[in-house]
Amino acid sequence: MKKLVAFDLDGTLAESKAAIDKQMAERLAALLTVAKVAVISGGDWPQFEKQVLAYLPKGKRLQNLSILPTCGTKFYQYKSGWKQLYAENFSDKQKQKIISSLEQAVDDSGFKAKKTWGETIQDRGSQVTYSGLGQAAPLAEKSKWDPGFSKRAKIKSLLEKMIPGFAINLGGATSIDVTRKGIDKKYGMFKLRDVLGIAIGEMIFIGDAIFPGGNDYPAKQSGAFSVRVSGPDETKRVIEGIIACLDDGKFKKGFNDDKS
Repeated sequence: MKKLVAFDLDGTLAESKAAIDKQMAERLAALLTVAKVAVISGGDWPQFEKQVLAYLPKGKRLQNLSILPTCGTKFYQYKSGWKQLYAENFSDKQKQKIISSLEQAVDDSGFKAKKTWGETIQDRGSQVTYSGLGQAAPLAEKSKWDPGFSKRAKIKSLLEKMIPGFAINLGGATSIDVTRKGIDKKYGMFKLRDVLGIAIGEMIFIGDAIFPGGNDYPAKQSGAFSVRVSGPDETKRVIEGIIACLDDGKFKKGFNDDKS
């Protein structure tokens, strides 16, 4: 029997940088009553607070929820409040090397955007993230910038030659995430195993970037049963199916489709 369901955030539970909607919040709250839940994303802790936690019920139910920001390089658990268990932070020297290499790779690729919204390179402590159009870019612009990942694949290829000692993965709508080698969503899945005492075979991972080079792919490589989704609406259907299999009858009537 599956005991834990882990999710990516952007592109899986919500649109890029957007909050989960009412339907998703309802399904996640229900899922927390029948299984352990984890969210592993390239975003940092503040993103989880704004996009997910603000819309979930408070209290003891959150003890079934684990939050792993920056692709699993950080881990938060809920006791009487949210506590950080670890953070695999870069040294200042490593950050400088990654940032300068990212700037060079973007320039060399020919894909540097003429217009951006906010920071394009963000230091998240345990991860450095490049956002092609900037952190605050409108979703409509982000969605059409690199839908087939070809631009970022080119940048990633150049970057791998510059900083071979780091893990480089693609995620979200416009992002490239750089972490320590071996410190990625696979590492996060193994941390969930160790901290929660749940075997990898008892886990499900759901994400939109489960393909070689995608930042969800390492989670699949952990050996967990993985489901690639096209977006939040498909994720809702997958959650409903999981609840139907694990439910004791409380949610037998299912969920409505009111998107308000």
